[in-house]
Amino acid sequence: MSNTPGILYIVATPIGNMGDISERALQTLREVALIAAEDTRHSARLLRHHAINTRCVALHEHNEQNASAGLIKRLEQGDSIALISDAGTPLISDPGFYLVREVQQSGHRVVPIPGASALIAALSVAGLPSDRFSFEGFLPSKREARRRTLDALSREPRTLIFYESTHRIFDSLHDMAEAFGAQRPAAVVRELTKTFETVHRAELGALCEWMAADDNQRRGEFVVLVQGAEPQQNFEQVTIDPQALLIELMALQPPKKAAATVAKLTGLKKNALYELGLRLKSAE
Repeated sequence: MSNTPGILYIVATPIGNMGDISERALQTLREVALIAAEDTRHSARLLRHHAINTRCVALHEHNEQNASAGLIKRLEQGDSIALISDAGTPLISDPGFYLVREVQQSGHRVVPIPGASALIAALSVAGLPSDRFSFEGFLPSKREARRRTLDALSREPRTLIFYESTHRIFDSLHDMAEAFGAQRPAAVVRELTKTFETVHRAELGALCEWMAADDNQRRGEFVVLVQGAEPQQNFEQVTIDPQALLIELMALQPPKKAAATVAKLTGLKKNALYELGLRLKSAE
């Protein structure tokens, strides 16, 4: 057993274009003792492309809890491990959270090897506000649950980012248009970094029409981005300055009538406001 514990590396891999991987990521994948991959058959293509022969084991949503104990034992023995997903950055709508948490609680280092992420790539080209955003992942597959989720997000002021599949993209867009309003600006980003990459920005209603007119635009992997709602005015926090209001009203009507209006709006005594109005008039 090694005296030096192993490290778990979280390695981002390409979301489409095989060239979108860093030298550091490739070096890490070559040097670790083991690669934990979401789908070993899928990842094998990437590893063959870059002539990486490191042994792979499967770690996916169905076996993550059972597999984690064995991986932590390997770390204790001094072996370093790389975690990769089918595409992009692990843990982002992909397995890995349970493993990372258990590894950290076991006292081992977890090191990120940054790279591609579909949500960040889509946000960078969508033409929507990017200073604040909320990543919502995949929406529920059942329409009723999906509508409830979208309705709850309808007043969210940050840009919303969703992942969606070929089978649900059309229905989800229509549900978004109904929940957020057909005029809400949005963008559909399809097949990022691949041959048929598409970035289409329009209002949600227009996006529905665009997709209905071309079946090809329903194919592939999707990121949907929706501009946040306009901030609502909080009228409860608005306070009235009686004197300022009185001055404004007296420019339009006699002091007595202005005082009556301010009294009605503020609950203050009409006679006191009238006397204040007369003093303000005489000081002009």
